[in-house]
Amino acid sequence: MRREISAVIQRDFEWKGSLVTVTDVVVTQDLKEGKVFISVLAGNAKEVVGRLNKKHGEIQKTVSKRVVLKNTPVLNFRVDTSAARGVEVVNLLDEVEKLPTAPLEEEE
Repeated sequence: MRREISAVIQRDFEWKGSLVTVTDVVVTQDLKEGKVFISVLAGNAKEVVGRLNKKHGEIQKTVSKRVVLKNTPVLNFRVDTSAARGVEVVNLLDEVEKLPTAPLEEEE
């Protein structure tokens, strides 16, 4: 599913210098809804996601021809912020490492 959605987005849309990547697709068990997480480099992520959500019906139709499922999920595009959160965590860990520590107790 992720591969096919990614192929449609790259083939059918022009992003003008931005790199748009499908990072994850989470589909409900009943196959009625699908959350598609998008990462955007060198561009406005909110604009990209807005454009994709406006065209979600066309994307679903194209994907349903290539991926055979009982139901084709309704796609809802979202910005993937996991990379930014990962950078924040790494920066916090670097700050914690610089903090003074208590001296080790010597065993008797």
